[in-house]
Formats: sequence, structure tokens, C-alpha cells
Amino acid sequence: MKRFSKKYTTEAEELNITAFMNLMVILVPFLLVTAVFSRISVLELNLPMLNAKEESQKEVKLQLELVLREKSFDIQDARLGLIRRFERTDEDTRWDLFADLLVEIKTRFPEEKSITLLLEPSVRYKTLIAVMDHVRSADVVQVTTVETIELFPDISIGDAPQLAAETETK
Repeated sequence: MKRFSKKYTTEAEELNITAFMNLMVILVPFLLVTAVFSRISVLELNLPMLNAKEESQKEVKLQLELVLREKSFDIQDARLGLIRRFERTDEDTRWDLFADLLVEIKTRFPEEKSITLLLEPSVRYKTLIAVMDHVRSADVVQVTTVETIELFPDISIGDAPQLAAETETK
């Protein structure tokens, strides 16, 4: 008995990539557009360098710190200590006095661009963002115009030291 073997020859089917191409045509512009918007919303922070203490011994200059506490803002120099304390509540913060002091510090030290924000764990995120906005720039009223000036755009963030009264009670 003779066996007949038929070889099935199948032609290669053409891939239909139309749906994939349509997807790419939509996704590529969408990703490009959203990449630009996400870059605008990113806030760049500068972390302190490991050898910052060595550099600070070479030059004596202002190391401005703003300690954000639940009931107050403390503006201080890292070496000299407290400059001014602003009492505040969540509903009432005197941003005008705060901005006036920062403008005065900026006029005394015009080359200084950095500030360190030290936060207590209880400080709300909304408060942190508001402080960052007020620290970066301020509106100064001239004779006939309002001018926005740059204050301290280089912002670093850290943990606030505990108050002496809190340390004694613990």
C-alpha cells in the first residue's frame, strides 16, 4: 500500500498592523504633550553636600534657615541664631511682614540665593507649599507699579530641631 503524503503549503499571512499604527499615532503626541506639563510642575530642590561643613569654614556668609513650626515661623542664621519669629495659626499668617523681612535680608545679602526649610512633622503640606512660594519671590510695591523680585530660589528641606521645652518634657 502506498501512502500519499500531501504537503500542505500555506502561504504566510500578512500581519495587520493598522490598529497598532493608529495607537502609536495617538500615543506619541499625547506623551510628548504631557511630558512638557509634568516638567513645569516639578520643583527642584538642592540637597546639602556631604562636604558642606568644610566649604563653610572657608567662607563666612549667611546660611539662612526657616524653621516651620505648628504655631510659628522662625527665620534664623545657622551660625548666629534666631533673627525673627512670626507667630501664626492655620487661618491667619502675616505674609506681608514675612515678605518684608525676607526682602530686607535679600537687600543686605543680594548674592545669597539659598534657604533651608526645616519642618516639624506636624506642619501641613499646604503650609509648606505656601511658604515655598513666598520664599522664592515677593511682590514689592514701587511708586506706581508692583514689581516681583526673586528672593531665595534655591530651597533645601530638612527636619526641624526640637525646642528646648519639648526636649525637657520628654
